[in-house]
Amino acid sequence: MSNSEQTLSIIKPDAVERNLESNIVDIFTKSGLQIVNKKKIHISKDEASSFYEVHQSKPFFNDLCNYLSSGPIIVMILKGENAVKKNREIMGSTDPKMAAPGTIRKLYGISIDKNSVHGSDSLDNAKKEIKFFFE
Repeated sequence: MSNSEQTLSIIKPDAVERNLESNIVDIFTKSGLQIVNKKKIHISKDEASSFYEVHQSKPFFNDLCNYLSSGPIIVMILKGENAVKKNREIMGSTDPKMAAPGTIRKLYGISIDKNSVHGSDSLDNAKKEIKFFFE
């Protein structure tokens, strides 16, 4: 029985700025995730605020929104077996210092804020996030 899912991945401004798109895409595809759709966009702070709405009560909310809207990002729909969980494993811990060797954040993350990638944390959020960027 196949458990194919879709999840959202964002290559954040720090990684786009450093031209890491192809390196990051390679990591996903070599891990068995397929890129169904991909586009480079620049979102406004308002759009970032509505995207990160779930975090609006947290102290880092404003910085998060400023950062996501600070430059171009690449949004992708990834598809594969248990895509949500797999993407989170590939990304590694939010803090690059704590991330496992070989994960995207260990390889490319600069800090807990500039950690190069975002990935949906659940199937429900994946559906919402995909809809946000692709519908």
